Amino acid sequence: MLFFAGMLCLLGCKSAAKQSEEWIQLFNGKDLTGWTVKIRGYPAGENYGNTFRVEDGVMKVVYDPEYYETFDNRFGHIFTHETFSSYKLRVEYRFVGEQVSRGPGWAYRNSGVMLHAQSPESMHLDQDFPVSIEAQFLGGDGTRERTTGNVCTPGTNIHINGELVTSHCTNSTSRTFHGDQWVTIEIIVLADSIVHHIIEGDTILTYTNLIQNGRRGVNPAVDIPVGPLRSGHIALQSESHPVEFRKVELLRLD
Repeated sequence: MLFFAGMLCLLGCKSAAKQSEEWIQLFNGKDLTGWTVKIRGYPAGENYGNTFRVEDGVMKVVYDPEYYETFDNRFGHIFTHETFSSYKLRVEYRFVGEQVSRGPGWAYRNSGVMLHAQSPESMHLDQDFPVSIEAQFLGGDGTRERTTGNVCTPGTNIHINGELVTSHCTNSTSRTFHGDQWVTIEIIVLADSIVHHIIEGDTILTYTNLIQNGRRGVNPAVDIPVGPLRSGHIALQSESHPVEFRKVELLRLD
């Protein structure tokens, strides 16, 4: 009897826990309330060319030709006002349209979400990327294989399988997503200890021991002391290819 009672309690507890999950809608589907834009060459808070905008309930990265005749390395990010440490993040994204003229070749169908990012106000005026851990989004070209949910490390370091990673980006084991289809990524972040990337329900990358150093992969370098990277802002990228986000939500795991 005790065994069956325990099983019933366990199932009931799991069901109750699932029902009590309180997901925070970081993107409200209406406007950019709760977010700050920082574009290279412009001060924090200036949304040059209305690059980040909301239309039809979707947050969009758009490059209007009157502002972006060429991309000119105007890398952009939109940051949450709030900082987070341990959480589960869910983002739905898709790539659309054509890359803006003179965007970097590597930035074709390329975006991402920055985890534990420095604040936009602390970035240099001409700084390209914030010190952060990037969960990279990549779209296929219709022919070749190209993983998404990779990890890149601007101004940071990570460990995989206990080994220090010195390369800037490390590929995941995901399948390729061609065309303009929506893709769901979930990211479990536990402070500086461990991060899991999950694409469409499949865990495709895990890494540990998040460290900030402020230098490698960030230009100009940021004077941030080396140490554990335990918290920060969440930021979405603008890297020269139009991209859309229709869901950005977070479940605290503190």
